[in-house]
Amino acid sequence: MDIEEAAAEGLPLSTGARLVGSKKASAAKSPVRVSPAAAKAGAAAFGLFALLAGLKVSLVIVAVLSVCIAMLLFSLFLATWVLRKDEGTADMQEISLAIRDGAEGYFATQYGTIARLSGGLCAAIFLVYLFRRETAEQQAAGVNRVTLALLTAVSFILGAACSSAAGYAGMWVSVRANVRVAGAARRSAREALVVALRAGGFSGLIVVGLVGPAPQHGGSRLSLAAAGCLSWDLQGPVAMVLGITTLYSVLHILYVGGELGGGLADTDIPLLMVGFGFGASFVALFAQLGGGIFTKAADVGADLVGKVEAGIPEDDPRNPAVIADLVGDNVGDCAARGADLFESIAAEVIAAMILGGAMAKQAGLESAQGFIMFPLVVHTLDLVVSAVGIMSIGAKAKPPKGGGEAEDPYAVMKRGYAISAALSAVAFCGACRLLLHTPAAPSAWFHFFLCGLVGMGTAYAYVWISQASGKWYYTDYKFQPVRTIAESSTTGHATNIIAGLGVGLEATALPVLVMSFALIASYWLGNSSGLVDGGADGLFGTAVATMGMLSTAAFILTMDMFGPIADNAGGIVEMSQQPESVRRVEVQASLGRHLPAATWDITDLLDAGYAIGSAGLASFLLFSAYLDEVAAFSGAPFTQVDIAVPEVFVGGLLGAMLVFLFSSWSFAAVGRTAQEVVNEVRRQFAERPGIMNYTEKPDYARCVSIVAASALRAMIKPGVLAVAAPCCVGIAFRLLGAATGQSLLGARAVAGMLMFTTVTGKLKGVVIARILMALFLNTAGGAWDNAKKYIESGAHGGKGSDAHKAAVTGDTVGDPAKDCSGPSLHVLIKMVATISLVMAPLFLD
Repeated sequence: MDIEEAAAEGLPLSTGARLVGSKKASAAKSPVRVSPAAAKAGAAAFGLFALLAGLKVSLVIVAVLSVCIAMLLFSLFLATWVLRKDEGTADMQEISLAIRDGAEGYFATQYGTIARLSGGLCAAIFLVYLFRRETAEQQAAGVNRVTLALLTAVSFILGAACSSAAGYAGMWVSVRANVRVAGAARRSAREALVVALRAGGFSGLIVVGLVGPAPQHGGSRLSLAAAGCLSWDLQGPVAMVLGITTLYSVLHILYVGGELGGGLADTDIPLLMVGFGFGASFVALFAQLGGGIFTKAADVGADLVGKVEAGIPEDDPRNPAVIADLVGDNVGDCAARGADLFESIAAEVIAAMILGGAMAKQAGLESAQGFIMFPLVVHTLDLVVSAVGIMSIGAKAKPPKGGGEAEDPYAVMKRGYAISAALSAVAFCGACRLLLHTPAAPSAWFHFFLCGLVGMGTAYAYVWISQASGKWYYTDYKFQPVRTIAESSTTGHATNIIAGLGVGLEATALPVLVMSFALIASYWLGNSSGLVDGGADGLFGTAVATMGMLSTAAFILTMDMFGPIADNAGGIVEMSQQPESVRRVEVQASLGRHLPAATWDITDLLDAGYAIGSAGLASFLLFSAYLDEVAAFSGAPFTQVDIAVPEVFVGGLLGAMLVFLFSSWSFAAVGRTAQEVVNEVRRQFAERPGIMNYTEKPDYARCVSIVAASALRAMIKPGVLAVAAPCCVGIAFRLLGAATGQSLLGARAVAGMLMFTTVTGKLKGVVIARILMALFLNTAGGAWDNAKKYIESGAHGGKGSDAHKAAVTGDTVGDPAKDCSGPSLHVLIKMVATISLVMAPLFLD
């Protein structure tokens, strides 16, 4: 029985959303175990194969793979450290098992659906490539269409599989770490913070053994999975680096001096890898949609009935939707973010490799490997500097001076980020000098290093902007914008909504200015390198800036994972009705939602702003790679897109429409699912009056099943829209161009679509349309959320007041904005570009 059947019959999930009170059932449903010896042997064999393949290509690749292996060992240390922590009380363990069962059940069914969709799309890609043209270089090398079709389809499946594994990584660790963080809160705030942070740096991509139920007493026994668990912050990048490096090495061996084709140059290999990025983006989009719909529908339903109508606290065990809400944190914020991380870096790396190869070819360099391998080296260094940043945060806190308040946990994490950022700048400089130095332009490497510094400065600016603009913070209730929303709640629900919309709209201004500066500065720094005439080195400069921005991505995403793990821990503490002393420690550690400074939401929003900024620069990068690919396949220059051509302008309008239609469908999906949750919670309160006085238990499983089934249905339509739209536009205008005698009209119309979907106006003006929508949704949602928290801290009447009820309304409106539609737009930004890269030959005459 699958989730939808379970929902229809009111039964638990197939893996056993055997919620509170059924540990025996959960234990009986253990996943299939894998022999640790066999898994270790397989991992060793893969590592040996990758190293041997790298040796035949470049010592740089050997160095990259060696560092990745070292980081896997560090991941094992993190896994062991976290899983050795005790799991708290029996009540905590019982609730944690309920969350784990619900999350794993939904994940299995959701990713089964995604796998079927991926299989169908893989077959379509294979058929499309059977009828596509080859580039002149591929024809000269004897690479035929069947080979290209097979390579692209296989790389698509490989990217999709790695993205899925990254998603599982995030979910797997979060459902095991939450109870350990809650257990640590019984001892000290700092220990709880460090467990949550290291758990945010802990995830599984290569798991040597899957576990059933966790140890029931003290956590003294490590699960088999601990032996192979890898860190969240490292595994997204490690998997990406390993996957792309190995794929590049194999293709290089086969087609550069090998027996299959044997006539391709280094610079031609990245074009064979575009399917990898598309597969990663495809999985990430559906993961974000399904996870976002699940988590926010459960959250909205729980808040509207529990807080507003019943007047009970958040995460109260009497709320039938509370387990669904906590499950949603794992499948939405953890699993979906794992896939999102993987596809973000994979798309950026492949696009940068394409641009680096194209520039090296134009410059006539003897070897282009340094420029092609540079993105992989940068992200390998990211692993090292982020590991140092994580370990710089010790488990023991210094006592506050003068007996004051405990240290702000966000300040603690910022110190770790500062260490990672400083080391990253030094490492980036060394990588530029070693890989990008060429006698043809001795100072070019320094120009590109400056481009990287521009990207790093942009990353820091986005982190700062997500907090503040000028004198006021947008998402922290210590400052004016959020307090303005809270004050507006005293006059009603409508004024709360109006104020929140105003803050969200205002918050788009500074990011656009920063992004515009970053693109122009990095373009001109690259263009002045003296490496080539024209704009190829300028475009590569923007690629280097994007890599600079993502050079500390691992640590940023560790902070991101800290949030939902801590939120789950807070829910476990609340539901298990721990003593007030534990709840106070939980607050000091910034666990859960009950934070004096709303640290969980602030770190989540900082990372959202960071993700949007990197997506904006990566979109420009992917757009440039699309232009290069069309030129390579058509054999004609394709460097400009004229929006004065009516058909191109119409393609742009369709792209702009896509953003709003996609957002509309994702919002509507959350709303419809939340309505079902509201009706179910109301029904249980009416039919089981003993719930309110603890004499009856709510039917948690029913709410989980309803949300799961609805989320699976609702994620399909917006996801298919994102995949089909660029293909339909390209094919339709290609046919129109053939009928009217306009060459490359399909490719130009898709370019216009990319410009208007990601960029509005002339290409180098960079007024980002889709980025603006994502910024607006994320910031407005966060501001509404923290305005509610400000009132819950005692302002304007505190909990239960009319102002609080109005603020809860604003928060529920903002939930799908910041945790469903907004994050999904991050992926959509790159999804449309990667599918255009893969399907570009389909749009040619």
